[in-house]
Amino acid sequence: MLDNLPRGTICIEDIEMGMSRHLRKVVTDADIEMFAQVSTDRNPVHLDDDYAQDTIFEGRIAHGMLTAGLISAVIGEQLPGHGTVYMGQTLKFLAPVRPGDMVYAEVKVTGIDHSKRRVTLDCHCAVDGKKVVIGEATVLAPSRKFD
Repeated sequence: MLDNLPRGTICIEDIEMGMSRHLRKVVTDADIEMFAQVSTDRNPVHLDDDYAQDTIFEGRIAHGMLTAGLISAVIGEQLPGHGTVYMGQTLKFLAPVRPGDMVYAEVKVTGIDHSKRRVTLDCHCAVDGKKVVIGEATVLAPSRKFD
C-alpha cells in the first residue's frame, strides 16, 4: 500500500521553510526480494527466516537502504519533486524495519539557498510512530527559469 499523494514538482521559487511532504508504504517480502536482486545484497538476515531468527534482530529485516529509499521517493516525487538532483544525504539507522511494517517517510525543508537552488531537508522514516531512520538531504531544486 502506498499513499496516493500528489506528485510532480515544487520549484525553488515556491519552496518555503517548514514545507513538508510524506508517503506511507507497507514493506513487503516482494520488496525485500526485489531490493536484494537489484542491489545484489543477499545478506540472509533479509532473506532467510531460520538464519535471521538467530541474530540480534530475532527475525528477518528489510535492508536499511530500502527503507532510506522511501526518503528518496518523497524527494524525487513530491518535494521538490521531478527534476530534483540529489547532492548529499546523511542517514542514521535507529531500528529495524520488518516485512509487513508500514513505513512513514517524511521530508521537511530546513534550509533554502535561492541563489544556488539548494534545499536542505530534514528526513526521517518511522514505524508505528517510532523513528527508524533519520538524516539530512541536500538537493538541487528545479526552477521555472530553466523550463
